Amino acid sequence: MLAPLFETPKRRLVGDTGVIVEFGDEIAPEINRKVRTMTFALDREHPTGVREVIPTYRSLMIVYDPLEVDLDRLMGLLTDLEQRLDETKMPPPRLVEIPVCYGGEFGPDIEFIANTHGLTVDDVIRIHSGTEYQIYMMGFSPGFAYLGGLPKALHTPRLETPRAMVPAGSVGIANEQTGMYPLESPAGWRIIGRTPLKLFDPARSNPFLYDAGDMIRFVTISAEEFRRMAEEERR
Repeated sequence: MLAPLFETPKRRLVGDTGVIVEFGDEIAPEINRKVRTMTFALDREHPTGVREVIPTYRSLMIVYDPLEVDLDRLMGLLTDLEQRLDETKMPPPRLVEIPVCYGGEFGPDIEFIANTHGLTVDDVIRIHSGTEYQIYMMGFSPGFAYLGGLPKALHTPRLETPRAMVPAGSVGIANEQTGMYPLESPAGWRIIGRTPLKLFDPARSNPFLYDAGDMIRFVTISAEEFRRMAEEERR
């Protein structure tokens, strides 16, 4: 059972086609669980006129068609779902394993993180891969997952000057978060490894390997395994 809501969720209108529902003002597992539960409830209800539901750390945005659903009716539905939130049973989260080759050419910042915390590179790999991470939200780029649960021993400030570009699949750390870059892109996070998997592929029936609410576990692989798997992904 979810803990009772600590306050009535706040709502804000976004133009004439959006409503933002805020469940709190901080990044916290309980608040995010309410966001995910509300998202699940809306997906299950399939309300007429609702085009998209976009969850974040502490809020969700509902995009609707005002020609199909009256705003007052939509607000009434939201109130009803909020009142029944404690009774909504969520399906168990999926656990998705992501193979990662740490260090070397794949993780140029791993030694910096190790030295910063008085650890060895092997310690960093063991700690990072020995934790299961919840996906709080998706954003920044298609398939970029913001993960919660990074052990405090690895909390490290982001780069003072972001890199102009990092390869797709790069795995990084920034402050208390860890995450994966699905596409080649600029990056301010400290890169510790890389996965050979295509984290985002628009050619697949489902372009994403995971979604908000899923759990991620990183699995250590060798450079040889990385290259073999990368070749398989290109076929």
